[in-house]
Amino acid sequence: MSKEVTIEVDMGRYKTVELELGEAEKLLRKVTEILGFESQDVNEAFRIIRNFDAFYEMARKKFKDYIVPSKSMNDMILGRVIVDKVKLAKESEKRVIGIVFDRRVEEDVIVKALEELGYKVKVKRIEFA
Repeated sequence: MSKEVTIEVDMGRYKTVELELGEAEKLLRKVTEILGFESQDVNEAFRIIRNFDAFYEMARKKFKDYIVPSKSMNDMILGRVIVDKVKLAKESEKRVIGIVFDRRVEEDVIVKALEELGYKVKVKRIEFA
């Protein structure tokens, strides 16, 4: 039985994927491998994921749904930003990470990375009527 995951693409072309903690880290690693570079925002996202509990508590205290990793101005100018923001959640005993990829990260890259990790991928486009 293969694992299934949905990529949600919003009107702004930001792509969101929700995975359990360990799988989210693997996805980021695979995406950077496919793209051939790591950016400051990805390194910050790794730090957030690895320190889930501390960042989760901080976000809850500040009533924030998302944590925005710091981005290098140079990466932004060069279009090398990968992670726009990260959502941390707990579902019973599971730690779930929602990664919102920057609009410039191609959908195909995320799909390829997920498929290489053994996922069956569905793409859901969110548009207003």
